[in-house]
Amino acid sequence: MSPTLTATNQLDQLKQFTTVVADTGDFESIRKYAPQDATTNPTLIFKAVQLPEYSPLLDKAIADNKSSSLSGPALHKKIIDDLLIAFGKEILEIVPGRVSTEVDARLSFDPEATVQKARYLIGLYEKAGIPRERVLIKIASTLEGARAAEVCEKEKIHCNLTLMFSLAQAIACAEAGVTLISPFVGRIYDFYKKSTGKEYVGAEDPGVQSVQKIYTYYKKFGYKTQVMGASFRNVGEILELAGCDLLTISPDLLGKLQESEGEVVRKLDPAIAKAANIERVDGSEKVFRWLVNEEAMATDKLAEGIRNFAADIVKLEAMIAKAG
Repeated sequence: MSPTLTATNQLDQLKQFTTVVADTGDFESIRKYAPQDATTNPTLIFKAVQLPEYSPLLDKAIADNKSSSLSGPALHKKIIDDLLIAFGKEILEIVPGRVSTEVDARLSFDPEATVQKARYLIGLYEKAGIPRERVLIKIASTLEGARAAEVCEKEKIHCNLTLMFSLAQAIACAEAGVTLISPFVGRIYDFYKKSTGKEYVGAEDPGVQSVQKIYTYYKKFGYKTQVMGASFRNVGEILELAGCDLLTISPDLLGKLQESEGEVVRKLDPAIAKAANIERVDGSEKVFRWLVNEEAMATDKLAEGIRNFAADIVKLEAMIAKAG
């Protein structure tokens, strides 16, 4: 399927096949590239509030809680939640679709606390006049995360399961009925590049192959959960996934796509995936744990991702404590 003649640059062509999402907390980048949705995470928020143009959002969140009866860690968590909502509200003034707001990564193995936090965050959005349909709550795709998301989805709290590195994780999320998953293409690439010393290009990229496998499995077996490729290292990875339900892309790569006029060809197609000759995988807990354990990359990258997001939350808390 070739792009129509109305689209010239690669970004516009890609938008004909795939919903493009901006992976950033930078409002100006979001305005510039006009994505449908936007995603944030603790690392992006931590980086953003260190910039002069975004520090007022943190200052306001701190000031608004000056008279709070909370103190110490509880106060810091409250300020961070208010900050997340402030960023989300600003983003939703720009994008026509949804924003993804992440639950504290330190809750990744606590389904009850994750559900409570999701309810709390969606309540803050609704208090601000934003309907829950415009918000995706991001949760790490541990088995506990999938279970928490299943509860949330039944309450119409839509979820984006992140830090995904394997088909087993994707199956657990689909069986839980989550709205969206975010397989991390670039981090898979990083693992194999480091372990083999090889540069992977185009269709041979193991991160690309992982998303292709998940997309095919979902379409083959009729799951409603959407696939949003994430964490890209180069434009080539993005172009190999043209046709994926959604792709969340950093501002620098959005810029490169916008500056290029090369042809974009659809690579993922639901009709082709539906005809794939693959077998259904047992979605039980014991199979999930075994398959993730067997895949060293998935085990390492999931744990590393949770640690890194948690570390940036701790840094943000330290910044708030110092400011207060």
